[in-house]
Amino acid sequence: MSLADLTFARWRTLDTAAATRFAEEAARRVDGRLLRVAAAPHLGGTLHHAVIERGGERYALIPGGEVTVGFDVEAWEPSPEQLVSYREESLAGGFGFDEDPRAHLARVMTTPRTAALPTVLMAVEPRKLPELPALVPALLAGQGLRVPGPDEWEHACGAGAGTLFRWGGYVPQDTSPYGAGDGPHRRHNALGLHIAYDVHDTAEMTSDPGSVYGGDGGEAVCGGYGTLLEWLPLATANRNPATAEFLHGPEGEDMFEDFGVRPVIGLD
Repeated sequence: MSLADLTFARWRTLDTAAATRFAEEAARRVDGRLLRVAAAPHLGGTLHHAVIERGGERYALIPGGEVTVGFDVEAWEPSPEQLVSYREESLAGGFGFDEDPRAHLARVMTTPRTAALPTVLMAVEPRKLPELPALVPALLAGQGLRVPGPDEWEHACGAGAGTLFRWGGYVPQDTSPYGAGDGPHRRHNALGLHIAYDVHDTAEMTSDPGSVYGGDGGEAVCGGYGTLLEWLPLATANRNPATAEFLHGPEGEDMFEDFGVRPVIGLD
């Protein structure tokens, strides 16, 4: 099987030797250097991640194929703690949120869907936007890179997990969705990306102007929306539409440096 035929479903079945062969081929195609291939438990099995260095920047191999992305709000069963947070903090704060937290999630989360995606390399760390978001695609294209699409971003972040967050359905205790500290959000994800770990600093543009993932610039935290909604911007399928509108609107013209973009290298 060649790299062009590699899918996420197939990647999940590989042993370390086979995963390394694919990663080495990917590194050769982009004139990069394979840094590591490692495996860790994921979704009841073992998933490898491969990191390649190219031009001083680290990229993770993101196998594609037909994948499932989005979040099933109707099937979501919030924990008692999440319900208490929404009722006693979010609703009691008088912000005008929907009475049912599912209705609120439906406004910001993408719906479940399948997508056919190419296998790509995606930057382990996002770059800060160097220019207005409308100018970024051309800047990246000049370097042989591109902006990820929403489906690509969600797939790369969640790595097949259908839970609210990439680490599960729960809000971590004794830590915050921003700043220093420990917690599952601070760790690299199953495919080796450092992604969606700080609501203030990790909001990332995609090729869709209506979708910003990985953070809300701290709006929910600064607004005192309550614990659940403070963490929600880190949810894998949260497109943060209000944040996207801000970034691409006139107010975002002076603050685009606070947002990021995660470059993608095609392997066609």
